[in-house]
Amino acid sequence: MTGRGGAKKSRAAGPAPPTTTLVLDNGADTIKAGFVSDDKSDGKPRIIPNCLARDRHRKIYVGSELEKCKDFSELAFRRPVEKGFIVNWEAQKEIWDREFFDDKAAQKCDPSETRLILTEQPNSLPSLQTHCDQIVFEEYGFASYYRGLGPVFNAYRDIQSIFRTPQSTIDSPAQVILLIDSGYSHTTVTPILQGRPLHPAIRRLDVGGKLMTNYLTRLLSVRHFDMRNEPYIVNEMKEAVCYTSLDFKGDLEKTWKGTRGEKREDYLSGAGIAKDYVLPDSHTRFHGVVRDYEPGVSARARKGIISTEDVLTLRNERFVVPELLFNPSDIGIRQPGIADLVKQSLLAVPIGLWPGLLANIVVVGGNSLSEGFCQRLQTEILKRFPDECRVRVARPEDPIISTWLGAANFAKHEHASRLEVTKQEYEEHGAAWVARKFAAGLGLDP
Repeated sequence: MTGRGGAKKSRAAGPAPPTTTLVLDNGADTIKAGFVSDDKSDGKPRIIPNCLARDRHRKIYVGSELEKCKDFSELAFRRPVEKGFIVNWEAQKEIWDREFFDDKAAQKCDPSETRLILTEQPNSLPSLQTHCDQIVFEEYGFASYYRGLGPVFNAYRDIQSIFRTPQSTIDSPAQVILLIDSGYSHTTVTPILQGRPLHPAIRRLDVGGKLMTNYLTRLLSVRHFDMRNEPYIVNEMKEAVCYTSLDFKGDLEKTWKGTRGEKREDYLSGAGIAKDYVLPDSHTRFHGVVRDYEPGVSARARKGIISTEDVLTLRNERFVVPELLFNPSDIGIRQPGIADLVKQSLLAVPIGLWPGLLANIVVVGGNSLSEGFCQRLQTEILKRFPDECRVRVARPEDPIISTWLGAANFAKHEHASRLEVTKQEYEEHGAAWVARKFAAGLGLDP
């Protein structure tokens, strides 16, 4: 592996460095996992649900076992990650054991012969970091280990190819990027300079996929059916039908029902916004189906005509849910929206970095897949900066695995050899020394 020969002389007397690296992007919703070695690499990671689930028949599913579930109604979840941080190691160990260390594990590995690269979110509590380090070395016994900020690993990707400009090499991290990561628990804005995060400028918005699913659940339960015990079904619905509006006030006007006793023409016709969503019945359909709006369906339901399908008609629910990323105050969250966070972040760095950061805004995470998200974000950012500033917003082809792909590139880089900590070093120097070393970040020495 590149750079192994430049490792410290003190390691020469110890065990040979591992040739295989397990890269884990341990997200709140899913784990992205894959192996990287000297001569080969998993092209794409395996995506594993990071949860323990129990169906209404009290059957338990651990991690990837959820793929075998056919009845998603009243599915209850227990997640080891809350607010972006691992807080329940009992549950996390159960998932890791099944996926990587049990005899029948799909990605079985021997920790004593494997290096681990693990992602974490910015501004984690030191106590949580220390506990994580202890689990990795004392519980599992990995040969070596590096724990780094997930957003920063994206700097090891070919950023210019994401913007569809001439490709660059990845011999060193991208010079300057502004990484926006909008995932299950929250959204972060991280300026990165030569692979180093600019910590004072990192900003966080406590709006993510989970909160938006919960908000959609509340809207549906008030307007249609009680969906409070159906988080999996509502989340599927959100991903299938919601979009980011480029004209929020205009779309809201089109979907307004009208005053009492009046029904506006746009409302009756659907205005090109309304969609019908057929709920799964757990017998013939295990997943919901999106259909074009049919006014007759809801009319028949109101007249009590029996149908074999449960159909929800979604109008402004389609765009008011993703709008929370831009205006969280709509539901009383006293935090600025994502575009204002970008401005706050840039105000915390020298103005000389603004052109580079604004011209290289990369969005990753599942929420960025919302139709219209990148275009709306670019429009909102342009409103907040001078006209002469060039703003480019781009999303990788698959934003969910982008962090893992960056971490896989990092695993082959000389920085990984220099920044990793071996089990022997952990035993010699202790957890506090490991924390200080990891806090140094990924970038080159000054």
